[in-house]
Amino acid sequence: MTVAARSRRHDVLVEGEFPFTHEDFRRIAALLHAMAGITLVESKATLVYSRVAKRLRALRLTSFSDYCDFVAGDQGVEERQAMLAALTTNVTRFFREPHHFEHLRTRVLEPLADAVRAGRRLRIWSAGCSSGQEPYSIAMTILDVLPDAARLDVRILATDIDPNVVATAREAIYAEELIDPIPAPQRGRWLERRPDGEWAVNATARSLVTARELNLMEPWPMKGPFDAIFCRNVVIYFDEPTQERMWNRFAPLLSPGGRLYVGHSERVAFAGSRFVTDGLTTYRAPGVLA
Repeated sequence: MTVAARSRRHDVLVEGEFPFTHEDFRRIAALLHAMAGITLVESKATLVYSRVAKRLRALRLTSFSDYCDFVAGDQGVEERQAMLAALTTNVTRFFREPHHFEHLRTRVLEPLADAVRAGRRLRIWSAGCSSGQEPYSIAMTILDVLPDAARLDVRILATDIDPNVVATAREAIYAEELIDPIPAPQRGRWLERRPDGEWAVNATARSLVTARELNLMEPWPMKGPFDAIFCRNVVIYFDEPTQERMWNRFAPLLSPGGRLYVGHSERVAFAGSRFVTDGLTTYRAPGVLA
């Protein structure tokens, strides 16, 4: 075995169909961070290998080194999106962390209901909407308070970096096991069972939601203000400086008194300068909703 071969073998991080080296991991991690702000640590190497190896097979490549060269090159634009989709986790469900939806109902929607009926706009952003369960949970919560919301100036913006899950959110059709968390009264009002046994969010709830692709690391076209922003279980994949930049970008998009909802393991570390804590993993912008 040559010196170069021994060095290459020593550098292997994951043994498998395609040797995966520390350098391969470093290149993929650097590209993912540059694209989406996501930080990968080497303890995730086996997971990265298993997901990206599928892309090598699809492209009929024989090494991670060749894959890294391709995905970083001018011809790799579409593949960078495919790699991003492979490496991002889309764990979601209807009414996940239900205390947030009760808080939304009692602290945001009910106090604003009369003003919205009188013509006030209501805007909520689901940042990291995945396959749509979060924005449609928001829609059903709104419709419980404002049954005529579809005729009012009420809109939910749903965004995600992965075009595949955005397409699912637009379609708004879910397998029966996925709708179990939806309370029976809301399920009966806002979903329709299809002949194939799946469930579709009905036209009323769907009309409140606009689903768009958006990379949170890139410029944001929307100006707000939003009465609530849900960004839950997204920034856990970012390093601390990226998290802080994200909170700083959200803050000016909130209405006075608007709420920011984050995931159960997330915290806005500098809340005192931009937000006031307002319940479990909920933050309020200074001022009062009006």
